[in-house]
Amino acid sequence: MNLKDRLIIALDLPSTEEAEKAINAIGDAGTFYKIGYQLMPVGGLDLARKLSSQGKKVFLDFKFHDIGATVERGVKSVCELGGDFLTVHAEPDVLKGAVDGKGDDTRLKILGVTVLTSLNQDSLSRAGIEMNIEDLVLKRAEFAAEAGADGVVASAKEAAAIKSRFGDALAIVTPGVRPKGASADDQKRVVTPADAITAGADNLVVGRPIIAADDPKSAAENILREIERALNG
Repeated sequence: MNLKDRLIIALDLPSTEEAEKAINAIGDAGTFYKIGYQLMPVGGLDLARKLSSQGKKVFLDFKFHDIGATVERGVKSVCELGGDFLTVHAEPDVLKGAVDGKGDDTRLKILGVTVLTSLNQDSLSRAGIEMNIEDLVLKRAEFAAEAGADGVVASAKEAAAIKSRFGDALAIVTPGVRPKGASADDQKRVVTPADAITAGADNLVVGRPIIAADDPKSAAENILREIERALNG
């Protein structure tokens, strides 16, 4: 994998104008961008098409969650955007619908969301889930593998366990990544870029530490250097 493609920059911004300003500021340090709920309804889909046409990779963080047939139809439509990653919730019916909707599209990869990095054990308990986080993540990763999904979204804190059980059968995309000294913001299970790579993550999702930096390009390059050092041991 190209080193720069390992870093997915989250465009969690209120408008496509601000997103494009960030992209221009990052320049050639960025090759892979995430578009989620904030941008989706205000031009995010058109931006996804534009980035794709420019040769960039696009992570569509839509977290589909509905009956399988509805998800299948939604994913078929998403294939028209030219995205590289698409998230859905890691539940069997949802995953099956997504994989069926993808069909023979060789570009789009389906990722099952396991447990959000903004949640911890107490968060799960309040929701009535008493299973240990790692066990729950592995269970949902198992659902993804069984459905034929391409990977999972999971914290680096569970990445080693996923890699140990599934090897290269599932790509691991890790949000909640913060350079040393950066604010955790609303994330609870955070790790540094180096720790995430060492744990087995394939791609790291980083937003605010880059797009809110005084020099977004330098911020991205610093993270890329940290990833490279971790890959080289």
